[in-house]
Amino acid sequence: MAERINIEGGRVSPFGTADILSGLAPLLRVRPELRDLCRFGAQWAAGHAAERDRWAPFHLVTQGACVVDLGGPGRTVPLSAGDVLVLPHGTAHVMRGSATPADAHGPFDIRSRPVGSVNLKSNTDRAPETEFICGRLRFEAAPGNLVLAALPDAIVVSAADDTAEAPRLRMLMTAIQDEIESARAGSEAIVTDLASALFIMVVRIHLSRRGPDSGLLALLAHQRLGRAVAAMLDDPARDWTLDELARCANASRASLVRMFRDTAQRSPVSFLGELRLELARRRLSATALPVATIAGEVGYESESAFSRAFQRRFGMRPGEARTHAAPS
Repeated sequence: MAERINIEGGRVSPFGTADILSGLAPLLRVRPELRDLCRFGAQWAAGHAAERDRWAPFHLVTQGACVVDLGGPGRTVPLSAGDVLVLPHGTAHVMRGSATPADAHGPFDIRSRPVGSVNLKSNTDRAPETEFICGRLRFEAAPGNLVLAALPDAIVVSAADDTAEAPRLRMLMTAIQDEIESARAGSEAIVTDLASALFIMVVRIHLSRRGPDSGLLALLAHQRLGRAVAAMLDDPARDWTLDELARCANASRASLVRMFRDTAQRSPVSFLGELRLELARRRLSATALPVATIAGEVGYESESAFSRAFQRRFGMRPGEARTHAAPS
């Protein structure tokens, strides 16, 4: 079932989720792609196949209301103006009108034509009842990255409430829509940056409002462990000891290890190793820095030790990972 988050006051967790998100940026980098501006009236439905290769669909509802079917009992989510839906794992889904039966097959007379860098899809020549923007996000990190794996199948963030975060979401959505419709010079680049910022905001709200069940997000949402993880992110190359991490978490060594195993099913040392390799893989795909330099940045004393650890984790050498990531 999707997680629906109603924004209340823009609060963040006591240890500063926003600062931790800045440290997490290498694992959250996305390349947005705006695809469709949809304007529908009366009966309509639009299916979306499962996405592959690290693409995550998203929908920004700018007017009216609709429903998204994720498949299976209890996996129908209502959406209304101001809502943002993100499907981090590329789940297949059907968007349909609020009054359109789930088993309706049309025809719905949906026509498509280019408008700037996106397609305008519509089944009405009059003012639409429902309007939304469709796009997708391509995660630059590989499918097994710690943050992506921890996100739920669907996240719905509502900007309908008159609260601190709501105006920011509405502002971003309005700016994205305006840039798409204007098709002015530079609009595509502006929309890309706005959509990326919108995604980071969605994850920030997800962290601060509900808290995850397991993995990296659970550690960040944990009042004590979050401090230790933030320290690792701030200085991954440091030769961290259990005593130092325990002090960051204001806990004993034994308590730190127990909390890590209960929350993330791994030890602090195992988690740090995983985090270093994920950060290194991001650096390999995003920069031309020598492998030895990247190895040092994430805490490995030698390139050979880093290469062995990287191959054990990902099944390929660092140079192969860089070549594999080059087309994206």
